[in-house]
Amino acid sequence: MEGLMSQNPTHKRGLYLGVVPERAAVRNGSTPLVLDHDLDALPEAGRRLTIAELARHVDDLAGRLAAAGVRRGEHVVIHKAANFDVWVLGTAVARAGAIPVLLSHALDAATIAALLERLNRPHLLTDDGKLDALADVPLAELADRVITVNGPRPGAVSLGELDGASPVRPVFQGLDEPAMITHTSGTTGLPKLVVHTPRTMRARLRPQLFLLALMRKREKVAIHISFVHSRMFAAMALCLAKGLPVLLVNDSDPDEVAEFFAAHRPGLIEALPSSFMAWEGLSDDPRRPFASVKYFSSTFDAIHPRTIRRLLASSRRRVPQYFQIYGQSEVGPAVGRPYFRGSVRRMDGRCVGFPLPGSAKVRVVSQNGKRPSKTNPGHIEARWDGIAKSYFGEQERYDANVHDGWWRTGDVGYRTRFGCLHMLDREIDTIDGVGSNLEIEDLVLNRLEELTELVVVPGPESEPTPVVCTFKDQPLDLDRWRAAVTEYPQLADPVQIPMAELPRTATLKTRRVELSRMLRDQLQERT
Repeated sequence: MEGLMSQNPTHKRGLYLGVVPERAAVRNGSTPLVLDHDLDALPEAGRRLTIAELARHVDDLAGRLAAAGVRRGEHVVIHKAANFDVWVLGTAVARAGAIPVLLSHALDAATIAALLERLNRPHLLTDDGKLDALADVPLAELADRVITVNGPRPGAVSLGELDGASPVRPVFQGLDEPAMITHTSGTTGLPKLVVHTPRTMRARLRPQLFLLALMRKREKVAIHISFVHSRMFAAMALCLAKGLPVLLVNDSDPDEVAEFFAAHRPGLIEALPSSFMAWEGLSDDPRRPFASVKYFSSTFDAIHPRTIRRLLASSRRRVPQYFQIYGQSEVGPAVGRPYFRGSVRRMDGRCVGFPLPGSAKVRVVSQNGKRPSKTNPGHIEARWDGIAKSYFGEQERYDANVHDGWWRTGDVGYRTRFGCLHMLDREIDTIDGVGSNLEIEDLVLNRLEELTELVVVPGPESEPTPVVCTFKDQPLDLDRWRAAVTEYPQLADPVQIPMAELPRTATLKTRRVELSRMLRDQLQERT
């Protein structure tokens, strides 16, 4: 192993996905990983693995992919059912020297077709279910080769039939060459393809390593985030390198989560904010699934104070904490802050934190020449070596976000005199006459515990319209609603929809533009 790494003089300054499990296995080979699901690509692997076994599976699949025709520098789109094998396959693609392009299972056929076309005939690594969903997409024209994790399929190469293929030596890209491509949330249209390099991926580990150093003992880490997100690859790299036992959660159903956590007792949970919100009710569950949790952590999206308060109250650990990180796909982790039981009731949900050690510099730039403040928010910008290299096929669009070397995040906010960054809204989501949609949502959710979600979006006449979802879709009590929003007379009457009808991204962010369009369409249908 040392000889292998000595052939790559830049490995200490870059993260090379293809050797992450192999390197971790040298020191922590017996460390366990437990899954709540079976691997589609490796059904015989079971739900309990060691890091050493995981490394062998990655090596095996890299050999199979090479035998299927995957070559160095080629793009391999991975689009299949949500499953941890997405990480395994992506790592194997990288080991074979190709560039994994990770596309969410939640993307529709038209979006997949558009992204395949942008990539100029990549390989497509998929499964039977997705091939059925893509039946009307001309894959023969858009993909160089279709590879399936299932059995034989006309026009496709089956990984299962390549078992026993010769192993390949890992291939290393240059430090600033494309190494992985993920996509943005697509809240405003067709997702952008975000290009990551070994340098940018490595940089994003620095603030996380600092946070892990604060852990006083070796804890089980439960991970429930999108398998196609760059954060998943960073989280796994850290856990494997540190030899932390990992619990990999695919099923977000609260009852299943309660059973899994009660059986395995994690000390740290990283999950999507929307998932934590859906799990709030488990704080009173007799199985006490969060009793063992010392650390809760989330990124991706805003999280409401009520959620943090309930989660911290459900822990039986001494001084549990919730760590919120603010960032985005293009930037990685930028700022963050912890919350504790004693202070969470006083928290301002718009305060997303302070710069993390080893992380990005952050500034707020005025939109109108006046100093940014709560009533006059500015553009939030970041700068560091962790920012993604480009948007594949859309360099001009990428360059439009760079201002004097600073990356414009698309969010607006301000900094307090103590330096805390307050993120008020996405710039595209701001509504005239509303200081912060997210601030309203924080406050009202804290007052009405029967709400499971609240999103303020422009209505058919651009009026600020609250869209609400309730526990088990029970009818909203309008008297309680009116009492909760007395200081927001500008709000239109609430629109209640079932939680299942809320348009979401792969990381469960609400697609606010789509939701606003739905309201306009409903009005047109009534007239």
